[in-house]
Amino acid sequence: MFTIRIIGLDPGLRRTGWGVVETDGNWLKHIAHGTVTSRGDDDLALRLRDLHEGLTAVLAAYAPHEAAVEHTFVNKDPVATLKLGQARAIALLVPAQAGLPVAEYAPNQVKKSVVGAGHAEKDQVLHMVKLLLPQCGDPAPDEADALAVAITHAHLSQSRAMQIKALAT
Repeated sequence: MFTIRIIGLDPGLRRTGWGVVETDGNWLKHIAHGTVTSRGDDDLALRLRDLHEGLTAVLAAYAPHEAAVEHTFVNKDPVATLKLGQARAIALLVPAQAGLPVAEYAPNQVKKSVVGAGHAEKDQVLHMVKLLLPQCGDPAPDEADALAVAITHAHLSQSRAMQIKALAT
């Protein structure tokens, strides 16, 4: 096996959480986590620029091999959903521009992978992230969600690799 560095992203227009983990087989290690923010009173274009620049800097600093992004949660406000979709587009674009493969995961898939239940509460996700990555300290909710996305990708990538290996033999 070899070490793979994964960045997980939890897109948001005001706060985009990010978390970086390394995996080598069953081994999982916390590298870093944080939040890229934009000012709510700025024009949308400036907010998207801030997210783009912030995520570009994070990728440059941590040099992940792969990226995973959480699907947006559709809410009842179509304007808010559209703006969130634009922030999500930045979260997909930045790693793609860096040449990384980008996977996408539904919120229920992330919760099921990390907690074992697709309708888990945010505090349950945070608790499991802290159990799986004890070095991460006490991440903010957006950061914990991003770490959960990275953990999900690590688990599912490993499962896919094992399936491919089994089919090849």
